[in-house]
Amino acid sequence: MTQRKALLLERDGGVLTLTNNDAPINRMSLEYMDQLEAAVHHAATDPTVRVLVFTAAGEKNFSVGMDLKQLQSQAGARGGAEALFDQRLRVLAAIENMDKPSIATLFGYCLGGGLELPLACHFRLAADEGARIGLPELDLGAVPAWGGTARLTRCVGRDRALDLILRARKISGPEAHRIGLVHEVHPLAELKAAAHALAQELASMPPIAVAGVLRCVVGAAEAPLDVALAEERAAVRRCAETQDQLEGMRAFMEKRRPVFTGE
Repeated sequence: MTQRKALLLERDGGVLTLTNNDAPINRMSLEYMDQLEAAVHHAATDPTVRVLVFTAAGEKNFSVGMDLKQLQSQAGARGGAEALFDQRLRVLAAIENMDKPSIATLFGYCLGGGLELPLACHFRLAADEGARIGLPELDLGAVPAWGGTARLTRCVGRDRALDLILRARKISGPEAHRIGLVHEVHPLAELKAAAHALAQELASMPPIAVAGVLRCVVGAAEAPLDVALAEERAAVRRCAETQDQLEGMRAFMEKRRPVFTGE
């Protein structure tokens, strides 16, 4: 019998879609994380990949987070729980700090790691009905372990992060949008298509300039102002006289849409 792949990869031009293939609950198994780490590393070094979309199989749930039974039974053979948490932190940091935009679709249960992965993405789109979004680790006597406390706080602020985490709240897509946790809400039937459309829009942008913006906004977000401004100036210089910048100028003068090649 052929073993089911934990992670499905699909390319459409410059868009790479990564699908957790464990419907209906889409646990983040050890196999999923191993395959995800390899896929993210490959995408980061492949110049033909311009945008990543993180989603999950089916329409029931994005993810209920880590497979706790598997963690208990197999952590020892993997170097212990600390090693597994280190891997997850490493993968999410690679997504967040990549020079390419990433998008996550939130629907159904998006709990624990099922929210922490989207928090590492640059864009989050949620279903307008049925989503249950949160970090309910306190219900298990635990604390979010994949960077959720820090990233959620930076995303929605201290007070809202405390309200969500300390009360183990699970909020809807519209409420997540109201507090700034997600960028857009869409009907569930249209959610994945909306994420793909956004990905195609971002993939059409000049990749050198996109990388520069991500380094400025994400990489230098917590830096002192002078450091952030220096990063911005470096990004400006990297774009200067590139073929994409010349194409953008020509297209503007000719009143047409530019076609960027990454050169």
